[in-house]
Amino acid sequence: MSARGRRPDALDGAVGRGDTALKALDWTGTALRLLDQTRLPHESVWITCQRAEDVAQAIEQMRVRGAPAIAIAAAYGVVLAAQEAAEADAAGFQAQVMAAIRRLSATRPTAVNLFQAMQRMQAVLEQAGSLPPADIAARLAVEADAMAAEDIAVNRRIGDLGASLFPRPARVLTHCNTGSLATVAYGTALGVIRSLHRDGKLVHVWVDETRPFLQGARLTAYELLADGIPFTLITDNMAAHFMRQGQVDAVVVGADRIAANGDTANKIGTYGLAVLCRHHGIPFYVAAPSTTFDLTIPSGDHIPIEERSEHEVTHVLGHPLAPSGVRAAHPAFDVTPADLITAIITEEGVVERPDDRRVAAVLRSNESATEGGDRG
Repeated sequence: MSARGRRPDALDGAVGRGDTALKALDWTGTALRLLDQTRLPHESVWITCQRAEDVAQAIEQMRVRGAPAIAIAAAYGVVLAAQEAAEADAAGFQAQVMAAIRRLSATRPTAVNLFQAMQRMQAVLEQAGSLPPADIAARLAVEADAMAAEDIAVNRRIGDLGASLFPRPARVLTHCNTGSLATVAYGTALGVIRSLHRDGKLVHVWVDETRPFLQGARLTAYELLADGIPFTLITDNMAAHFMRQGQVDAVVVGADRIAANGDTANKIGTYGLAVLCRHHGIPFYVAAPSTTFDLTIPSGDHIPIEERSEHEVTHVLGHPLAPSGVRAAHPAFDVTPADLITAIITEEGVVERPDDRRVAAVLRSNESATEGGDRG
């Protein structure tokens, strides 16, 4: 993995004009370039991943983060593994690519989008059978490209559906980063905010700084500033104050995994916001693609919560905050019970007052529509 100097972070590509010029992933055909999100907002440094292991390390180190972006980056990591193994015999090729899939799957435990992306890549590998390795690598690249294109379309649909839930201009609070930097483009919760802004229904955005990794202060503020969307940055512990002052009309957040009953894992601090919303009578929305649902688990009690280094709590951007030797806890995510969620906004529809039945109904209705279209 190498850092290839600095270049403007506004790039042409999958992101069209009029939505956002920001882009965090760039597939060249033989390498995956990533905008290093640990260096933002003050430096725009692109790193070049030429091996699957480079991508795995970039995910672990949060140089690329956000559930959808992680999934797409890992998919291209599998393509790199296939290209690396192109000269191997059939058995060796299969073994090397499967090893890369297992390695990439193990990078982050909470976001389910990663595992679903790896399952799709493994299916392509298995279906390719005895094709020459170079042909299989090409098929894997086509699949990764398809996932990236799907992500953009899905995010736009989520944004528009989410904006339709707001009958009048609103002041919205959001947590962590769920925009172009966390996806391929447009974003999930930030996609809803972008659509509200486009439709003239956004008064203001309150941005939680999102301790300890400061995704709100560093990344969401960066994106909103670039788009010219009005916002104010607040520390996480100010949210209750502004809710009590009547200055927050809704909270919109993303998700890393949603259980079959609607329990939602998202960045640490999300659960507290949901509790505050219930107390103040404020709608609490989750915006996420349908790939974020994990219907194999009945509730949020089964979602693994990633424990990251305590160093990320005791230090900020490499600078110590606490006395040397202090121990800290760092669960990177928490689980918000479904009964605190007003609605989950997906590209397949809106799950209002989510529970097992309503989640299944929305996801199943889309499957039925697709099957009906295929038959026609």
